[in-house]
Amino acid sequence: MLFMGVNLWAVLGSAVATMVIGFLWYSPALFGKPWMLAMGYDPEDKAKIAEMQKTAGPKYGIAFLASLLSAFMLGKITFHLAVSTYYYGIKVGFGVWLAFVMTVQLTDKLFSNRPLKLFLINTGYQFVCYLVMGAIVGKWAGY
Repeated sequence: MLFMGVNLWAVLGSAVATMVIGFLWYSPALFGKPWMLAMGYDPEDKAKIAEMQKTAGPKYGIAFLASLLSAFMLGKITFHLAVSTYYYGIKVGFGVWLAFVMTVQLTDKLFSNRPLKLFLINTGYQFVCYLVMGAIVGKWAGY
């Protein structure tokens, strides 16, 4: 199913993959606790966590829409570059992450005076997502 030369199934798969990666990345098994501490939250404050969980649904919905948009635009780029392999898609995903995502998050870190650990956790998540999105949409760009 193509739209403007972009495989919408690849876009959907990429967006779902970023959500799964996010659930794992920010889970207690990986970076959940360090992220909470870097954000200034107390991981032991059960009331605050419950309050955050109550409002998480709409935020996840918006994050999913943002992932769809990112994957679609990465799909457009890979389509116009005639990318047709996982490896080349990963390279394009890396370039997009490096030139746009990392630089924006670095500027935010510099001027918001947030901890380096928070920058590394959040930017690391985006790094992995863009490599995965690049692989998925790169392999099925325009096909």
